[in-house]
Amino acid sequence: MICRLIPPPRGLAILNAEPIINIEEGWMKRRISVFLIPILLCGFLYSEGRGEGPPEPMEPDYATKREVMVRRQLHERGITDWSVLGAMSSVPRHLFVPETERSKAYADRPLPIGYGQTISQPYVVALMTWLLDITPGDRILEVGTGSGYQAAVLAELADQVYSIEIIEALAESAKNTLSGAGYQQVHVRRGDGYYGWPEAAPFDGIIITAAAGHVPPPLIEQLAPGGRLVLPLGNPYQVQILTLVEKAADGDLRTNQLLPVRFVPMTGKMEGEGGP
Repeated sequence: MICRLIPPPRGLAILNAEPIINIEEGWMKRRISVFLIPILLCGFLYSEGRGEGPPEPMEPDYATKREVMVRRQLHERGITDWSVLGAMSSVPRHLFVPETERSKAYADRPLPIGYGQTISQPYVVALMTWLLDITPGDRILEVGTGSGYQAAVLAELADQVYSIEIIEALAESAKNTLSGAGYQQVHVRRGDGYYGWPEAAPFDGIIITAAAGHVPPPLIEQLAPGGRLVLPLGNPYQVQILTLVEKAADGDLRTNQLLPVRFVPMTGKMEGEGGP
């Protein structure tokens, strides 16, 4: 993969600039141009979701906001993978944010979910999902369940999703929300994601939704040959780089640094080891 950041024209204010990232890739044989601001603060069509629980009440306001979110925040910025757009169209994001934040659930921004944690902005969720290149039958590990929204999006594409959350209250809340929405293929447990979920390994994809100073070795071990790992890599208290790690059939690793992001820090063992 070749990734280069094209800076904005000289003379433009950086906050108003929209640099372009061109990604040319062999493993997907596709090219996209993604329009985005230099630092993404984290945290189209309706399709039937994979959740098998009671259908969500189709409040016209939420339905319209979700359609606008997918069209303007994702498709118009270069996310053109129809499976990812379909997943983002299917998951009722407003169910995964506190009631006090539901009016802003589909806004182009992260939102607080309590305990010092956030739900990432929709574009970041879609981009990290797209980078995993999920295919039917895949098993995915998520480190950092949060509210469960990212896990629900992954479950629209993968066969099984295993998600670890270190904060017990968030783990229980996410488990209940996911179950209520019908996502029975998502397995949530409380624990330190640094160590992964060895009894469920290997995983075709691993996503870390918190800033990490390095890639935890146990996660590399649990990544299947040909698998992909996506994480915000760098100092947890500064700007990180969204990074894609690919594991070859022989176990060799290839790392691609994509763009600047800012996530909340990964805690547990990672926090004890400090930064990079």
